[in-house]
This record gives sequence, structure tokens and C-alpha cells, in this order.
Amino acid sequence: MTARQGTPDAVAEAAPYRDDYEHLADELRRLDLLIRLRLAAMDLRNALVPEEQAARTVCISDAEVGWLLDSPADRASEGVGEDDSALGTPPDALRRAGEEIQARSKRSAVEGTELRLPALGRLFGLTPPELTAVVIGLAPELRRKYDRLYAYLQDDITRKRPSVDLVLELLCPAERERWAARHLFTEAAPLLRYGILRTVDDPQSPSGSTGLARFLALDPRICEFLLGSDALDARLVGHARLERPDGPAGETEEGDEALLSDGSDGPLRLAERHLAMAGQRRPLVFHLFGPPGAGKRDLARSTSHRMGMPLLELDLRRLIGRGPQEAEPLIRAALREGVLQSAAVALAGADVLRREDAAPLRHALTGAVGDFGGLVFLCGESEESGVRDLLGHVVQPVAVPLPDVTRSTARWRQALWGHTGDPEGWAAELGSRFRLSPTRVRAALERAENRRLMASEPAPLALPDVFAACREQSGRHLAGLAVKVTPRSRWEDLILPDDRIAHLREICGQARHRHRVHDSWAFGERLGHGTGTSALFTGPPGTGKTMAAEVLAHALDVDLYKVDLSGIVSKYVGETEKNLARVFSEAQAADAILFFDEADALYGKRTKVSDAHDRYANIETSYLLQRMEEYEGVVILATNLRENMDDAFTRRIRFIVEFPFPEAESRRRIWQALFPPQAPLSPDVDFAVFAKELPVAGGSIRNIALNAAFLAAADGGAIGRGHILRGARREFEKIGKLWTAPAALDEAAGHGRGGGPC
Repeated sequence: MTARQGTPDAVAEAAPYRDDYEHLADELRRLDLLIRLRLAAMDLRNALVPEEQAARTVCISDAEVGWLLDSPADRASEGVGEDDSALGTPPDALRRAGEEIQARSKRSAVEGTELRLPALGRLFGLTPPELTAVVIGLAPELRRKYDRLYAYLQDDITRKRPSVDLVLELLCPAERERWAARHLFTEAAPLLRYGILRTVDDPQSPSGSTGLARFLALDPRICEFLLGSDALDARLVGHARLERPDGPAGETEEGDEALLSDGSDGPLRLAERHLAMAGQRRPLVFHLFGPPGAGKRDLARSTSHRMGMPLLELDLRRLIGRGPQEAEPLIRAALREGVLQSAAVALAGADVLRREDAAPLRHALTGAVGDFGGLVFLCGESEESGVRDLLGHVVQPVAVPLPDVTRSTARWRQALWGHTGDPEGWAAELGSRFRLSPTRVRAALERAENRRLMASEPAPLALPDVFAACREQSGRHLAGLAVKVTPRSRWEDLILPDDRIAHLREICGQARHRHRVHDSWAFGERLGHGTGTSALFTGPPGTGKTMAAEVLAHALDVDLYKVDLSGIVSKYVGETEKNLARVFSEAQAADAILFFDEADALYGKRTKVSDAHDRYANIETSYLLQRMEEYEGVVILATNLRENMDDAFTRRIRFIVEFPFPEAESRRRIWQALFPPQAPLSPDVDFAVFAKELPVAGGSIRNIALNAAFLAAADGGAIGRGHILRGARREFEKIGKLWTAPAALDEAAGHGRGGGPC
């Protein structure tokens, strides 16, 4: 080691480190020299100690310490480096060892070998003394001898980890320097602020530990980083995941080309310019907001991967409600992991930051972004993120809407290659119906392929298979807010006047061809909002409103979701609107029909404002009207009481279909349709007579028929007139209608009174 520190020749002549092992071995060798210097100072000080104090029992002898420091196994690997005795006195040896490490480290950088310890210093702005403190904390994790050496230096067999006092004594030979260096171990200094080192109270006197007496421990994740590991921080396991780019920076990955072709590469351009000017550590925070399935995660992923950066994802919804002791360490660990991995960080579920109980989460996020910086994506549905700025750093909002038909078709076209011989035709069908993010598109295709392969005799993938997978993929988020109805009714099952059937077929035609009219023919540009298909079904109970909704869903081959009003309406201000927003957003991506039964409960007339309750109720009504106009799919409202509906709704609804009370002939057809051919009927059953004598709607006829079938099954015979009349009497009692059947019919019911054993 004759090269002079800092000169170009020194770097050129130095042998580069091949890996972190060689480098850290030399750093530990330099630490041994620091310890030798400290021992020399201790010998001078001990000479002045009274004899009775020096006679204290010490379990670690001087000879053992000398043996530990002279152990040949601790030297740099494969003969690199010299014997410490050849370097002269300890101060000279320490200086020359530092020069060698610096020269070899620089040479390694020139050769393209990144060493983790210098990288840690660059990432967190650590000074050479701070990096030496890191090595002091790392040493016991690599070689057990330092447990005993530190205990000897601290004159206490129980103190096997370095204290703040010991680290200062190893770093600074003079007391004046040690006092000046105490700031390195304050909570605001990088070592503790970034969690590289953590302080631990002395277990022998936890309540009386002073700042100097506290132990210093190296953070486990930092230890693994220095040893070359890129595994996630153990605290993040189960909470976060890391996705690395498949190719070099600038390459478009599979599925990203269609995503970025829609002009959503604005964040990429800003991120590239920001990082080029400000560096990696300065925060750049995007708030990506839009409906579920719009592709917010895909946009964050494509932006980071095209910059050659991994993406670390953490869901904030899993942290809400946790105390500061849990939430803050996880948030800080995630942002610090972004620095260690040179990764962008995507925080899903950002809408929870708006909640009142999210204050600890907002505080932790603000501090972590200010400390660790980097590229951060807040992903949520609402335009209001709950965090307008983070310690003065502006949060850049980016709207991520659902793709239009053209962009959706492009996504499907790219994803379908290799799955079908007609990607163009399939993409046109799928793109016009399912506006999914690239991730959901790939998941739907994988689900369809898996289902095909699980069949006993696998057949080629068919378009209906992909339709079914898309409906499953896009509708699963509606659980809890709406009930999926399996459409079983067909056009032939509807028994309505001809003009009503024609009206329903018009609704079906508009829903089927809306993309051609609004997009291809550009009517949507002229009309603006209100391009969806809305219909109001009115009429008495049991007249076929729900069946008509099923018929439309089956004819259009889409899912039908009956909105659960109990899960939508909330007594808390703003919660009803939030729930409705989720329903409409999820249904939009699924291309589903939304069916609101008893809609007058939600879309009732607005009232005069007499108190706060009236004001909030009117706000809800106005909001529901707005969302219904913005929805591009099919919305069906059903009500028994049209007069209770708000006039603003009825004016803006595209179709209003009256479901009349069925006449006798219609009732006869309903009776005949409800009894399957397999059901045994007695000769005395005359549907025309029942239709004439029992004036009830189709829903009640259904109940009567089912009750009669069970009565007959209990009797062990065919379904007779008496069973039907008894079932009718029970139905009349249930609906509160006076039983007015002629006495002869009432007596005939006695032939089927049995009921059998229960």
C-alpha cells in the first residue's frame, strides 16, 4: 500500500474489490486498528487508576483481546492486504488502511462494481464518520469476536453491543472531538432519523440510561442490504410487494403499449425531467385518481418500469385504524425500502387518508415522504386525496378515467395475440363491452384459459369463455353493495301487452348499439353527459318488472346487479353518496345492468329545506341524479309508486315503461307458463277459470302455484283445484286482500285440505 490518497495514480494502481465481502473484510480490519488505538489509550488511562479499582474482576483477559485482534482468519480474503505489523504504529497503520480502502473503492466504481457500504452513504447522505459508525454496528453481526471486544472496551461482560459512548471513543481520540460528534446520534441526524441505527436502553438500568449509555444496534434490513440482499424488509412481508421491470429502462412491457398510447405518459415525462434535475431523493408525488379498474396501478407500474425502476406496492387500507406505533414504522419502512431498492412506491387505497381516524397515517406519510423522497404514487378513486401537500412538496393530481372504446379495443387486441386466430374481431367485441385495465384484461384471459384447461376435454378458447371471465373479473368488487342476479327469463317468458314488449326491445337495441351511435357516429360528442340508457319500470307489485330486467340482461349477455339498498343508504352524512359512487364505478367497468328496486326510496322527491336533514337528503338526491346521468351503461329503476319519484328524474330518464295489472287473458297465460310439463295436474284444474275468478298479478300467481304444488306433494297426489284455491286463500291473506271466491269454489278447496305430516 504505497499509493497516495486522493491521487489519480492511487486509484489506477489499486486493485478493485471484487465484491462486498472483500470490502467489508477490509472495513473490519480497519475497525480492529481503531480498537487497537482505543486499547492503547485505555492502557495509559489505567496506569492512573487506583489499585483497588484496577483489581476489579474482569472476565475477558488482555491476552484474549490480543488473540482476537491477531486472528489470521479475519484478514482480507485471498492474501489481499498486508499484515498490520508491517504498517508501523497504529495511527500510521490506520491512516494507510483508510487510504487503501478509499482507493480500492474508487477503483471498483470505475470498474462498474457497486459496493453496498458506499452506496448506503450516497443514498442517505452519510459522512465518513457515520459510515464508520455503521461498520461498528455491523461488526457483531458478522463476527462474534466483537461481542467480547466491545464488552472488554466497556469494562462490562454484559455490554456486548456498542454504546454511543464507545462509538464516539472509537471515532474521536480527543474529548473535544467526541463532544462535537455527539450530534451524529441525535434523533434528527441521518443515522437514527432514517432508521439505519437504532438506540436500545441499557437493560441493566433502563430507566437511568443517559444518551451516552444507550446501545446502538444496526437495523436488520440495513444489515441485509450491506450483505447484498435485495429481499424486502421483514416488516413489509404480508403488507407490500415488489415488482421489478422485465427489461431495461425505456422498454415498453407487455400490456403497457396500449396503456401509454392514450396519452397517459404525462407522469413519465414529468418524472424523467424531475429526477434528472432534482435527483433521486427529492420527492415527486402523484395522486392517481379514477374509478376502479381504470388502470391506476398499471399507470404507476408502466411509469416506474419504463424508467428502469421497480415498483413497491403498499395498501393503505390495511393500515387504517392501526395506532401510530404500527402504522408509522410500516410507512417509513416502505418509503425507505424505495430508497434501498431504487424503486417507486405506489400506495393503494389513498381515499382512506380523508377519514377522520387517518390522522396518524397522514402524519406518518407526510414525514416519511419528506425524509425519504423518491417517486411516490397515491392511488385512489376520489379526486380529493386527503393530503394536499407533503411538507411543502406539491401532490400532482392525475385523472385516470376508464378507457374509451378505441383504447379499450387496443388493449384487448394486444392481449389477445396468441389466444385466438381472430384478435381483431374479438377485440372489437370485448373492447366495446369491457373497459378493463391491462392487469384485469390479462387476469380475465388467464382465468378463461385455466377454465378451458380444467375441462375433461379441453376445446379451443371461445369468445363466450372470455365474456364469462370478464364478468367475473370486473364484477367481484360489487359484493356487499349489490346482489348478482342470474338471468333465467327469456323474451317468451314475458307476458305483457305487445306495445310494452316493443318498448323493451327498443331499450335492448339502444343498449346494444350505443357505442356505434355515440362513438363511431360521434353523437356522444354532441350530447355530452347522459349517453347511457336509463329506464323506469312502474306498476303494481308482481307485474313483471324484475323479470323484464332479467330478460334485458340475458338478451344483452351482461350481468344484472340488484342494488342492495340496505348496504347503500347510510345515516352518516356523505356515506350514501360514497357507496353509490362505488356501485356506479364498478358497474361501469363490468358493463353491467344496475337494477334499483323500490327506487323511490333513493330517488324520492326533493323537499323544502326546513332543517339539516332535509338539506342532506336533497344533496343525496341531486348526487344520485348526477351519477345516473354520467353512467354509460344501463340503469333500470323500478317502483310501485311513480308519483313518489322526483320530477327531475322522470324528465331525464330515457324510457318509462308502465307494467299494467294483467287482464284475464294475460293471467291465463301466466298460469299456464308457471306449471311445468312434469307437474301432475288433476282434470279439475282449469286455468281460464282461475284467471277469471282470481284477479291477482303475476307475482301472486307464482306464489299460489308454488304453494299448491307443496300442498299436493304433502297429500301424495296430483295438483288439484282444491290445492290451488287453498294456496290462493293464503296468498290473499298475506297481501291483505279480501277473499271473495264463490262459496262453491271455497267448498271445492276442501278436497285438498290435507297437508300430510310435517
